[in-house]
Amino acid sequence: MISIARTLRSFFKFFNSIMGMVGMSMIIYGLWIIKIWLEEREDVPPTFEFVSETWFAYTLICTGVFMCVVTCLGHMAADSMNGYCLSCYMVSMIIILLLEGAVTADILLNSDWEKDLPEDPTGKFSDFTDFVESNFDVCKWIMLVIISAQGLSTIIALVLKAHGPDSNYDSDYDYYTRSRLSLLNHNAQPPLFVPDYSLNNNTCWDEGKYIKNTVATFPRV
Repeated sequence: MISIARTLRSFFKFFNSIMGMVGMSMIIYGLWIIKIWLEEREDVPPTFEFVSETWFAYTLICTGVFMCVVTCLGHMAADSMNGYCLSCYMVSMIIILLLEGAVTADILLNSDWEKDLPEDPTGKFSDFTDFVESNFDVCKWIMLVIISAQGLSTIIALVLKAHGPDSNYDSDYDYYTRSRLSLLNHNAQPPLFVPDYSLNNNTCWDEGKYIKNTVATFPRV
């Protein structure tokens, strides 16, 4: 049972790390878009209008930060086996999966979904959609891997939460080793001994009688 729990925790961290890498990639890509747009507009200071123009970049950054935070929460929950952390992680993952499902459904069912989004002066959103369309097969498999990792990490988190924190997950091997050593090095306790006071009394009586007889044999002065 201990080995199964350790294996589940390792798989959980692996799938959770995939989401963390995706989040970091989104943050880096969003920062790169902002950097390019700042270089193109050197004379214009960043204002609210600048933020609205780079909405795609900030959306990527915020989403990536949220995914990284959820990833850190998942690793903390796996190490501590805290039920509250695992519950928060599962709720966060369910929210992410629901949002991804809503966006996917809107793209598939609404042919004019791009018109629902604000205009992107940077042109990076159009470049991104063109890249996805030109490499749809590769992007499709990447999305399937990401969604599968998110779903599997959520299921494993549910299993770990159901298993409970009573097992020594942080030191399973040490705990198992100590348990075996405690059995091997078990020193047998000596049996309880009840002293025979009657024997001691007889011995003392015999010694007293011997001393009395010895004194009686000495000549009196």
